[in-house]
Amino acid sequence: MAAEPARAPSRPAAQNQDHILAERRRREKLSERFIALSKIVPGLKKMDKASVLGDAIKYVKTLQEQDDGSSCDENFEGADAGLPEIEARMSDRTVLVKIHCENRRGVLVAALSELESIDLAIMNTNVLPFTASSIDITIMATAGEDFSLSVKDIVRKLHQAFKSSP
Repeated sequence: MAAEPARAPSRPAAQNQDHILAERRRREKLSERFIALSKIVPGLKKMDKASVLGDAIKYVKTLQEQDDGSSCDENFEGADAGLPEIEARMSDRTVLVKIHCENRRGVLVAALSELESIDLAIMNTNVLPFTASSIDITIMATAGEDFSLSVKDIVRKLHQAFKSSP
């Protein structure tokens, strides 16, 4: 006699119905998210899920490339330990500069003087102690009419200003 293979016990009808409803809710939620995504991504030509997802990926990549072009976080390797970490971002005519450096006399004045010398009008400045010997400086500025530097140039100029300050 050949033995019959053992079958897994089937689910009760109520449990099966719950599973069907849960799966339906999951698919509806996924569809709602695709609809929301399609509303955010500009220039969609097709509305099927594969096209929406593909175009969303392309759109995010273009945003990342734009962001890479409009910000700079440059720390020169091999430089003095006292040299600050400087990050600059630019959006339209507004420039945001973040500096993490040693807490020493004249640091803020050197940064503000350098920014004003390159045709940036200071709108707001915030200085916070980070440790006993370091500070974080955040500066918001507006570019003047003759301003033509890139964010990398701003960072380099600030590094030079900090090197030359006592």
